[in-house]
Amino acid sequence: MEIFCDDISQLETVAKEILTSYKDKRVFALYGQMGAGKTTITKAFCSILKVSDIVNSPTFAIVNEYFTDDGDSIYHFDCYRLNKINEFIDIGGEDYLYSGNYCFIEWPQIIENFLPTDTVKVNITPSADGKTRIFSTSI
Repeated sequence: MEIFCDDISQLETVAKEILTSYKDKRVFALYGQMGAGKTTITKAFCSILKVSDIVNSPTFAIVNEYFTDDGDSIYHFDCYRLNKINEFIDIGGEDYLYSGNYCFIEWPQIIENFLPTDTVKVNITPSADGKTRIFSTSI
C-alpha cells in the first residue's frame, strides 16, 4: 500500500487506512529518517485506537505503555538509543511484541530479528515538495 500525504492533518486518515488494511496485525515497525513523522503517525494510530493518554516519543524510556478507553494496553517503542539487542531483551521486549497488544516501533532496525513474522513495515519518506510518502507492507 502506498499513500501520499499532503500535510499532517491527513495523518489520522492515513493511519486509519493502514489499521483497516492490516486489521489482524498488531506489530507495526516504523521506518524513516529523523523527523520523518514516526512519532506523529503513532499519535494518529493511538487516536484511532482511542488512547486517552498523551502520546510522546519514548526516546529515553525505550517503551511507553498507553491505555485505550477500554483499558487495553498499547506499546510504543523507540529503539534509536539501543546499542545492543540485549538491551531490548533486558526490558522484556519479546514479551511486549508477542503480547497480542498493538506495538508501534520507531527505529526497529536493531530488533528486526525479534519481530514477529507478520509485522507490518511502515516506511515514511518526506519529499522535497512537502508531501510524505507512506508505504506499508507485511514483512
